Amino acid sequence: MSDSGTERPAVGIGRERQFEVYAGGARGAYPRVPVSFEKLEQRARTAMAPEGYAYVAGGAGTEETMRANRAAFERWHIIPRMLRDVSVRDTSVEVLGTPMTSPFALCPVGVLEMAHRDADVAVARAAAAEGVPFIFSNQASRPMEECTRAMGDAPRWFQLYWSTSNELVSSLVSRAEKCGCSAIVLTLDTTMLGWRVRDLDLAYLPFLRGKGIAQYTSDPVFVEALQETLRQAPPPGGRMTLAAIGSLWELAGSYPGSRVANLRSGLARAAVRRFVETYSRPSLSWDDLAFLREHTRLPILLKGILHPADALAAVEHGMDGIVVSNHGGRQVDGAIGTLDALPGVVKAVDGRVPVLLDSGVRSGADVFRALALGASAVGLGRPYVWGLAVGGEAGVHEVIRNLRADFDLTMGLAGCASVREIGRESVQPAR
Repeated sequence: MSDSGTERPAVGIGRERQFEVYAGGARGAYPRVPVSFEKLEQRARTAMAPEGYAYVAGGAGTEETMRANRAAFERWHIIPRMLRDVSVRDTSVEVLGTPMTSPFALCPVGVLEMAHRDADVAVARAAAAEGVPFIFSNQASRPMEECTRAMGDAPRWFQLYWSTSNELVSSLVSRAEKCGCSAIVLTLDTTMLGWRVRDLDLAYLPFLRGKGIAQYTSDPVFVEALQETLRQAPPPGGRMTLAAIGSLWELAGSYPGSRVANLRSGLARAAVRRFVETYSRPSLSWDDLAFLREHTRLPILLKGILHPADALAAVEHGMDGIVVSNHGGRQVDGAIGTLDALPGVVKAVDGRVPVLLDSGVRSGADVFRALALGASAVGLGRPYVWGLAVGGEAGVHEVIRNLRADFDLTMGLAGCASVREIGRESVQPAR
């Protein structure tokens, strides 16, 4: 209440963003990046090459798991509470020492160059501006060091795919530490690529064109190993066609340095060949986690956990956190939706480590429901990639800002003034 006895208006990013959009409309300016997820994806599709859109949009098999992710959210209803003072709202959280302005981070998404030429760097800048952690992808289009320079002191984590070379694993983790990453997110569910029909129909895998392997071609251990690959006899080649020539030209441009020099040296082709031999490791087991623990001082989260027994095993093996994830439906067709898996995982760990969730998050209501069922925070994937495709760095910034605003308003309208007030009593299963 002000000195004049007049109630001050509610504040927060939700109302700020609303009126920013509405005031712009009064001047004839409309959002460049659609607020609706469906319209945003449609716009992104027109902005991207068919191969790039298919790679990001697609899931495994019939894409049943992608549908299951959304259906799981829709099976839980929020129960708003009334007459609670929510004029000032605190959406911030802290996970494993990482501060977050809102309870979500940007998931690691590979090959972002297929969405926009500025790729990971544009995302890094937008995330830093909003105080939202960015999880650097192991399959990035730009090296982690370049993204680090773009972020300053803003929070970031590093996603790790365990390759066939433990020396490379150690090198990537060491670089992440030097880049100021405050956690390692070990992704477990992609030791082999899932059966991704959209990509197969286009006969297109970006890594074979040298895309999405910047963390490798910038790594000293990987680069040194290329000399061994160059000494090996190349695999038998097929008939030379115009398409094959175009692929070689594209590939040569993906490796650091001169395109012509890369064609002559064979380094670009060797890098792709080495990558295929290195990624990934289907033999990975629980016993291997000791190696990672010995080679980093950072907290380790296991990403891809869906079964309570695996969650319990993660705790027993000294892991620091869990990400309930089915890789956005891209790996196993017919898998359980992540929100369906969340309660069992939360119960199994019993508060000993934080539990995050990704896959299928589209709105502030989704974030709220995940927190109500025990998640410490969530991960956002495809929406920010669509924003990147539509508007580059500014597009990612708008997507982040919109989700922060949506969550802020949802939390307040549900009667919660802070994330701490969101609990199991805030939701109920649909009848």
